[in-house]
Amino acid sequence: MRIAMIGSGYVGLVSGACFADFGHEVVCVDKDKSKVAALRAGEMPIFEPGLDELVARNARERRLSFVTELAPAVRDAEVVFVAVGTPARRGDGHADLTFVHDAAREIAEAASDSAVIVTKSTVPVGTGDEIERIVRAARPQAKFAVVSNPEFLREGAAITDFKRPDRIVIGTEDERARAVMREVYRPLYLNAPPILFTGRRTAELIKYAANAFLATKITFINEIADLCEAVGADVQEVARGIGLDNRIGAKFLHAGPGFGGSCFPKDTVALIRTAQEADAPINIVETVISVNDARKQSLAKRVVDACNGSVEGKVIAVLGLTFKPNTDDMRDAPSLSLIPGLQQARAVVHAHDPQGMKQAKPLLPGVRFCEHAYEAAEGADALVIVTEWDAYRALDLGRIKQSMKSPVVVDLRNIYRPEEMAAKGFRYSSIGRPRTES
Repeated sequence: MRIAMIGSGYVGLVSGACFADFGHEVVCVDKDKSKVAALRAGEMPIFEPGLDELVARNARERRLSFVTELAPAVRDAEVVFVAVGTPARRGDGHADLTFVHDAAREIAEAASDSAVIVTKSTVPVGTGDEIERIVRAARPQAKFAVVSNPEFLREGAAITDFKRPDRIVIGTEDERARAVMREVYRPLYLNAPPILFTGRRTAELIKYAANAFLATKITFINEIADLCEAVGADVQEVARGIGLDNRIGAKFLHAGPGFGGSCFPKDTVALIRTAQEADAPINIVETVISVNDARKQSLAKRVVDACNGSVEGKVIAVLGLTFKPNTDDMRDAPSLSLIPGLQQARAVVHAHDPQGMKQAKPLLPGVRFCEHAYEAAEGADALVIVTEWDAYRALDLGRIKQSMKSPVVVDLRNIYRPEEMAAKGFRYSSIGRPRTES
């Protein structure tokens, strides 16, 4: 099939490349000329494992191309996906639909009469109705259909998620559009993912509800972790004990510094705004946001406490800056709360991240960025593990201890065992587990 993908950001680029890998003919459209030039040269604007190879292979096979002009790309397309950004709007936190509406107007002018227009962007309930109104106002006789097809891609595992999805959600009551969307996803039939056909508004809400629920699970286990520290229990064992109940499940029950990233923070806020406008407030999600924000703001205090109440003039090594491993995404990362808090307490911060330092540098002034973890730890009074990159899971602890000024480790991801760290001579604190002394 001929597919136009409007937007070559994270969702558009991954989706376009995967559709091309299925055998579809995909044109990705982006108005950023420098980004398109870079993509044509094989340079990725984001770090996502395997994406560079996927793009290169399909570009070489002429199934995937990149352009700046929307009209020629959508003119012959059977399916037009809208995958532009929907950032939180300043002032009220609602999703900013400017790019979505602009894309709809341009699509209306150029698309074929029978095009199926599909929203991949995360959008509030009712956005599909507005897109249809915009397109129909420009082309009242056209036989187009507007569909909601939300994405459920995890950064760092997006290609696997796209090709082996838990489910595919398609929101439309149009039978022709349903048939077209079945054909779009036909290559996945051997993997037998469930395809859920719903109403368009229902599909739009599914995306927000899913992210809000996962954010709630994270926040729940973080509060349980605080309780574990207070009563002497182990949050990892608690998480395993409740996660074995298949009504609960083990995923997203890993205590840590709080959620961040491109989705959970903005999507939970947008859901709250939608609920408030509908006079159906979601108090649980409001509390989740409040608790998560407070948790990230308290991270520096956790490090200060581990350093006997003061970090003034001390060197703190921070390992991991991105909000999660296998991405270079710094959006709402816990490090953006931790490091300024440490600096405000007059600490000197040395930091390392395998992929995120380029993006972090303009966001974290005054930080010394190091080439590797051992350089960051050299002469440090404390070491803080913020992101659970594989590169940090098997550090040479003897080398780390020898190079540090004081053997204090604050592990915000629980990647080491307390008894092991004590045996190595570290003063070790983690999340939801008793602190150990060497």
